[in-house]
Amino acid sequence: MSQEVKEALKRAKARLAATDRVLESGERTNVAARLTGADYISLGALLVAWGSALLFLRGEPNLALLAMFAAFLLDKLDGYYARRTGNSSPFGRRVDSFIDVFAYLVPAALLYRTVSPHVAVTWVVGFVILAFGGLRLVRHNAEGFGENDGRSYYHGTTVVHTNLVVVANYLLATLTGWSGWTAGLVVAAVCPLMISDYKAYKTDTSHLLAGGCVVLATAFVVCFELGYL
Repeated sequence: MSQEVKEALKRAKARLAATDRVLESGERTNVAARLTGADYISLGALLVAWGSALLFLRGEPNLALLAMFAAFLLDKLDGYYARRTGNSSPFGRRVDSFIDVFAYLVPAALLYRTVSPHVAVTWVVGFVILAFGGLRLVRHNAEGFGENDGRSYYHGTTVVHTNLVVVANYLLATLTGWSGWTAGLVVAAVCPLMISDYKAYKTDTSHLLAGGCVVLATAFVVCFELGYL
């Protein structure tokens, strides 16, 4: 066995031993002690998203959507707060991704349920939303952002994009009688884009467009709830 191989094995054993010591001593395993202000904002988003899910299940989609949009706002606020206070960390990013499942994916699946023509279709489309969205978040945690010519981008479309597609189909169904079958096909077709090689660049324009879509959708939802449309 060459000296280089021996040295590599020695370093690997040292890393394993260090890992064992951390696990045995309980170092850095106190989750509560690791939570920052940004993480508590994320947990606030989870609380509101859970309320949104309950409203969907009670058959109040418009109120549920308003709660969902409030969770969106908190989800964006946690990242802003983390950057402003210098508390951004890999742990915090994983907390944020965990919350995204409940802030974007679960509400999207439940929202489609309100226009679905059959429980079997809801089952399939909801699974597609959750599966592709979950895989997209796992990939983001593993790979992070891509970079091209100094510009950061997401690998594939984001869970926000998919959620807004579902919202658009709900609005169309409410306003025009848009078919639940067609809505299901559209949603199922866009979900694989979340794990594609598409580069969704992080730009001010993209953030403004997403924010504008949320504001417009909120206006429609308020009108639905008040009986104006």
